[in-house]
Amino acid sequence: MPEGDTVHQAARRLHSALAGEVLTRSDLRVPQYATADLTGRTVLDVTPRGKHLLTRIEGGLTLHSHLRMDGSWKVYAAGERWRGGPAHQIRAILGNDHHTAVGYRLPVLELLRTTDESRAVGHLGPDLLGPDWDPDQAVRNLLADPARPLGDALLDQRNLAGIGNVYKSELCFLARATPWLPVGELPEDVPVRLVAAAKRLLEANLDRPDRSTTGRRDQRLYVYGRAPRPCLRCGTPVRSAEQGGENNNRDRVTYWCATCQQGPTPAHTSTTQPHPTN
Repeated sequence: MPEGDTVHQAARRLHSALAGEVLTRSDLRVPQYATADLTGRTVLDVTPRGKHLLTRIEGGLTLHSHLRMDGSWKVYAAGERWRGGPAHQIRAILGNDHHTAVGYRLPVLELLRTTDESRAVGHLGPDLLGPDWDPDQAVRNLLADPARPLGDALLDQRNLAGIGNVYKSELCFLARATPWLPVGELPEDVPVRLVAAAKRLLEANLDRPDRSTTGRRDQRLYVYGRAPRPCLRCGTPVRSAEQGGENNNRDRVTYWCATCQQGPTPAHTSTTQPHPTN
C-alpha cells in the first residue's frame, strides 16, 4: 500500500513527462478500455488525490489509477529500455515524442469524464498533501467512531487521505499508543498532535529518496519493519502482528513497542521478522 508521499512523487514524475504534450501512443490493457484511443490528445495535468492518481486529458477525460499494494508508474525517455516488469504486467502506456509512462500491475485503471472524478475520489477525507487539507476536519473524522482502533482509523482514507501502513505504525509510536487503542481513549491533545505529525512527516519525505521518520541516517524508521530488533527509544524488542487494512482486510503487518506504546494488543503477536507490507 503506497503512502501519500510516494503517490505524490509519482504524480510529479508523470506530470513532468506528460503534461502539455500530445499523446503519440495510448494503450490501456484492461478489457473495458482496450479500444480506447487517446492519441492526438494533450495531457493537461497529473494530479494526486490521497493515494489516487488523476491524469487529465484534453477533451474532458481523466485516467484514474490506484497503485494499492504492488502497482507502479515508470517513466522512460524515448528509446530507453523498459525495466519495470514483464510485459504481461503492463496495464497502461501513455507516450509522447519525449517520454513514455508505463503503468505496471495497476489494480485500478478506469477512464472517466473529468466531471465525474468525484465517483473515484469523492469519498476521501482531507488530503495530507493536497490543497484541501483541513486538520480540524481530519481530527473530527478520526474521532467520529471512538471505539475504532487507532491503526484502522489512520488507514481509513475517508478520515484523512495519504496514510499507509508505514506511517500508521510510525504515527502510533509517536503517539505512544498501540494501533489497537480505541481512538476515544487517546489523551485529549493527542489527536491534534498526531494529525500535525502526519502532515509534517509526509511533507518532509516528499523530496527524500529514502523515507525517514526519525531524522537519522542509520535508523530511518522507529518501528516499521524492525521486529525483532530493539526499540530505538527503550531497547525492548519491536513486535509485529496483522491488523486490518483500508477495507478491513487482515493482511497488513503492523509494528509497535510494547513498552513505549500503551494500550491493548492482539492475542497473537511476534518478535520475529515478517515480510513487511506497505
